[in-house]
Amino acid sequence: MEKRILGQGLEVSALGFGCMGLNFSYGHALSNADSVKLIRDAVDHGVTFFDTAEVYGPFTNEEIVGEALRPVRDQVVIATKFGFKIEDGKQTGLDSRPEHIKEVAEASLKRLGIDAIDLLYQHRVDPKVPIEDVAGAVRDLIAEGKVKHFGLSEPGAQTARRAHAVQPVTALQNEYSLWTRGPETNGILEACEELGIGLVAYSPLGKGFLTGAIGKDSKIAENDFRKLLPRFTPEAMEKNQALIDLIKRVGEAGNMTPAQIALAWLLAQKPWIVPIPGTTKLHRLEENLAAAAVKLSTGELAELDDAAAKIQVEGDRYPERLMKMTGL
Repeated sequence: MEKRILGQGLEVSALGFGCMGLNFSYGHALSNADSVKLIRDAVDHGVTFFDTAEVYGPFTNEEIVGEALRPVRDQVVIATKFGFKIEDGKQTGLDSRPEHIKEVAEASLKRLGIDAIDLLYQHRVDPKVPIEDVAGAVRDLIAEGKVKHFGLSEPGAQTARRAHAVQPVTALQNEYSLWTRGPETNGILEACEELGIGLVAYSPLGKGFLTGAIGKDSKIAENDFRKLLPRFTPEAMEKNQALIDLIKRVGEAGNMTPAQIALAWLLAQKPWIVPIPGTTKLHRLEENLAAAAVKLSTGELAELDDAAAKIQVEGDRYPERLMKMTGL
């Protein structure tokens, strides 16, 4: 698979693997053994970039990722995240105090079974802690050799700039896809371009919607976090089906699946954008990774952009409580 460079010279596969859904958030979980096997299958297919977080599980996702990747540690880039308060196995708020960041980093290193975290993100901006203090804490961890690169997830552009002035930021991890295009208008892409920061696009397949596999008649399990999301009500999915129809139309002309079109579109936006789709199925993994070889024509990209601009996406990507934690 081709490689891409995030900020600070960090080289990763053009498509990474988002590990969250292996055992967290979607109402079902693979066994640990099957999760380890799928991660190793991804390595065999050329993926070198794997994304986890302490809050996934919590804690268990990091353990799975560590077990899977320790045998190939020198071939892969492992990203994890801090920033939540976790009490009695539940995420209960934000906590990016410098002393907490250092505690989390130590615990993540142990769970992953590695000597240094390749890319450590703040998971969500903590309005109670100046971002300069957060960046300073990660700078200290880098100086100690426990962390190699610093990232931020869902910051606002000005927050990213302030953090970057203290400790150069390697990557911003923001939601970006054909139906979540905020980074184009909220200054994130501009900041990345100007400062030499990579963008790691999470939920590049719209939490499954852009694959065309779910729609208004799909039953979402009560313990699937999409049940909480305004875009996943039957009414919103019915209205947003227009976007799926567009992606399918473009894909059919080139014998590509909706997922491949959605990922290829993202890859075509900037050379420093790296999507991190997740899956629990080998055939979906292979389908997603095939998108790295797809080069959409200028005409196909124009068709997607022109038609998508006329489609009003129904529903916010998060409920209000979670939206308040983004773009700070």
